[in-house]
Amino acid sequence: MGRRALLTAALGAGTAAALGGGAGPAAAADAAARRRCGPKPGKRRIPPGGIGMHLYTMRGPLATDFAGTLQQLSDIGYATVGVSGRHGHNAQQIRGMIDDAGLKAVLEHVGYDIVSGSGLPKAIEDVHTLGGQWVVVPSLPGSLHSPAGFREAARALNEAGQACRDAGLEQVLFHNHGSDHETVDGEVLFDILVNETDPELVALEFDVYWGVRGGADPLTYFRRYPGRFPALHVKDMAENGDFADVGSGVLDFVEMFQGAESGGVRQWLVEHDNPSDPFATARNSYEYLAALRY
Repeated sequence: MGRRALLTAALGAGTAAALGGGAGPAAAADAAARRRCGPKPGKRRIPPGGIGMHLYTMRGPLATDFAGTLQQLSDIGYATVGVSGRHGHNAQQIRGMIDDAGLKAVLEHVGYDIVSGSGLPKAIEDVHTLGGQWVVVPSLPGSLHSPAGFREAARALNEAGQACRDAGLEQVLFHNHGSDHETVDGEVLFDILVNETDPELVALEFDVYWGVRGGADPLTYFRRYPGRFPALHVKDMAENGDFADVGSGVLDFVEMFQGAESGGVRQWLVEHDNPSDPFATARNSYEYLAALRY
């Protein structure tokens, strides 16, 4: 079974969920076949310092015990975090709690209106305070959901990326969602953004779940655009297209990560949009990634 067939199994699950129905026995059979027939694991592993947690996953516990939640993530084995939501704390306070837990912040999600407006200098200052490398735009406004809108966003991101570089950060990053991969007027919106931004100034925090859900193949992107993906959101897809703990769903991370070096991946940030037990998700996902060989 080749890569196209494996991806089709995952896409089939996502499409069924998008249409409002369960994937059913056929998707379960596809997933089982995928696991039997997928690529053989290699000897590469994710560097321990590369396994992180995107803190949106932990927003429930963080709201009541920010410091304690960070410490539990560190105890599980996580090395890094992506900041998303401050829960009443400022950047300096969060930096102190991150340091106390023995973690490192690598990025913070900041709204497009801030990054493209007058709030960018403060956002850059805060990422410096947190000890991170990247300001990340998590999504674009719906009003920009067109080829012209994505071209406007590309110009704005180039300007923001230059400001980030001038201030000592690496780049500005963009985080994708499923609708970003739609074809509108004959053009794939996400491709416009990738092709019309300067690789020295703008890179991508690729969410692999949303990429597959939108019809994209992460491995193809890693190979087509070398070095453009320094950070990933590692999120799995359940058989019915819903979110799943990493390693428990239908996405083939062994195959996908065989393109990670080409893609320039340095941070594998676990995310689950709606975990029933955030700490169980954190443990399960970390254990899978730490043991993974690709």
